[in-house]
Amino acid sequence: MSSFQSWLNKTKTGLQDQVGRFKNKDLMEAIVAGCAVVSVADGTIDSTEKQKMAGYIGRNEQLKVFNMSEVIERFNHYAGNMEFDVMVGKQESLRVIAKFKSKPEVGRVIVGVCCAIGAADGDFDEQEKAAVRDICNVLNLSPGEFGL
Repeated sequence: MSSFQSWLNKTKTGLQDQVGRFKNKDLMEAIVAGCAVVSVADGTIDSTEKQKMAGYIGRNEQLKVFNMSEVIERFNHYAGNMEFDVMVGKQESLRVIAKFKSKPEVGRVIVGVCCAIGAADGDFDEQEKAAVRDICNVLNLSPGEFGL
């Protein structure tokens, strides 16, 4: 194979990754923002919650193109905003999530991941469930659909 052909193949793959990454950046942001909302809800961010979120993103076909350090940086951004001012930070996170209110199938994925994060430390407590209910409301989904 010529070096040009090699370059072309590499570039095609790189462009596909970039397009996929661009297309799904909003989804990654929404999942990470939702995970931060749930993680902060009980007052402590447990490392198992971060690990579960990272594991989901690493296994998801559309999201695994994201560098894990970028995912963690975005999580820390949203969590940090809530630590600084819980209401303002939570509103910012919910605005990011609300981009998917017209896509219920995507909203269900976001809520599902957030429920898994809430349960990651072995105790899906009432504050975490309330945070997921807020996320459901922003997405126009019924909390009852998720047993909340």
